[in-house]
Amino acid sequence: MRTYIALAVTVLLCAFTSGWETDFAQARNKAQQEKKYILLNFSGSDWCGPCIRMKKELFDTPVFQAFADAHLVLVNADFPRQKKNRLPKALQEQNDHLAETYNQAGSFPYTVLLDENGKVVKGWDGFPKESPEAFINEINQGINGKH
Repeated sequence: MRTYIALAVTVLLCAFTSGWETDFAQARNKAQQEKKYILLNFSGSDWCGPCIRMKKELFDTPVFQAFADAHLVLVNADFPRQKKNRLPKALQEQNDHLAETYNQAGSFPYTVLLDENGKVVKGWDGFPKESPEAFINEINQGINGKH
């Protein structure tokens, strides 16, 4: 039974985080190898309305996906509340550590642009009320050192 639950959680995470890494160390290695920035998003996939909206209206758009594929390693630190969506212990511990490091206020959604070494370049608190293109422009400003 536990195997089925773990499989269901994995499938749910993959559906929510398509193209998104969940292992931060692996994502950081990928960013270093590919000379990309990391976009770390803190979400509550099963309870946070703005998080769900941000995924649908921003992250899932073709323009954002194309930009991300070329320039970013995407990482989702999810904090589901429903028991059926509970994360494996190791992943929950990693996400808790990421929150302690990058999201001490506990904001949702909260998005952070990091360099390949994990240094904060820029952050966004809440759902950005702008087009995907404008959000991409803000990311580019961070990448180009124009905060």
